[in-house]
Amino acid sequence: MLDKLESIAERYRQLTDEMSDPAVAGDPTRYQQVARTRHAIEDIALSFEEYRRAEKELADAKELMEETSDAELHELAQAEADMLADRLTELEAKLKILLLPKDPRDEKNVIIEIRAGTGGEEAALFAGDLFRMYTRYAERQGWRVELLSENETELGGFKEVIFMVNGNGAFSRLKFESGVHRVQRVPDTEAGGRIHTSAATVAVLPEAEEVELTIDPNEIRVDVYRSSGHGGQSVNTTDSAVRITHLPTGLVVTCQDEKSQLKNREKALKILRARLLDQMQAAAHSEMAQARRSQVGTGDRSERIRTYNFPQSRCTDHRIGLTTRRLAEVLDGDLDEIIEALITADQAEKLKEADE
Repeated sequence: MLDKLESIAERYRQLTDEMSDPAVAGDPTRYQQVARTRHAIEDIALSFEEYRRAEKELADAKELMEETSDAELHELAQAEADMLADRLTELEAKLKILLLPKDPRDEKNVIIEIRAGTGGEEAALFAGDLFRMYTRYAERQGWRVELLSENETELGGFKEVIFMVNGNGAFSRLKFESGVHRVQRVPDTEAGGRIHTSAATVAVLPEAEEVELTIDPNEIRVDVYRSSGHGGQSVNTTDSAVRITHLPTGLVVTCQDEKSQLKNREKALKILRARLLDQMQAAAHSEMAQARRSQVGTGDRSERIRTYNFPQSRCTDHRIGLTTRRLAEVLDGDLDEIIEALITADQAEKLKEADE
């Protein structure tokens, strides 16, 4: 590990020198490329620098303990050595995590698909709650949300809602949200006050760029039709709604939210591209998940991952056994406690595997 860290530290120094080179500084494209590469290893390099500094200070403290005959000075040096030893342990653990292989998709924007499951109208209302929860979380992170497709019910819920979250590291923070989310509460329509259990499924897909996946125009069928909203009322008097069918896989995407047929087509292709890339990667991830006994689950959308219990104001993530009594805050987008715990559990599992 130390050899690898030394190599990264040396590379960081080289890139820092390059950024000061007039030839690089005068070329905006090259400068940005060097800056991005340097930024990617900066945390590792600076943490290793701190590790080496603490290592030297510990050696100095131990040397002072051996050389001094002053009891008080010896005691101070001992306290310093104990503190530095603890700090070195912390830094070593941090460096091990920083050296774990990065998911190349982590920095991508994401497309989130939420679908009402069992529970009828109550499930659709819960899907709406989840949509608002992720929208509020994105706002807290300074990310931008773009609605791609929605199928709204008369009571304000969603049979299905698809949206994009644009922001640095969006996939790294949201990728563990895929799965079945369950809600336990008394619906507004329940006269007897009985608690109902409903569910909604969430799929988190990294955005697929055109360079990653090109769709052959000969492999899709595009149908256009007149848009209509919930309840059957007309939204548009022109054939602006678009349905795209990917013939080899049978995947179908519809989009009717925009008044422009072209915009609906662009959004539908964006969703289709993400689904196709997800499907292509599914087999590889499935094999990886079988090889990995990951605590945070496989990302399988049939896996029940979380329960939102309203009577007890409780939110429980079943993969890591985390329960918080801050349900209102969670539904308002305060997800950091849960997301950080999931990331930590995933890192712990990867470290365990690396040591085996």
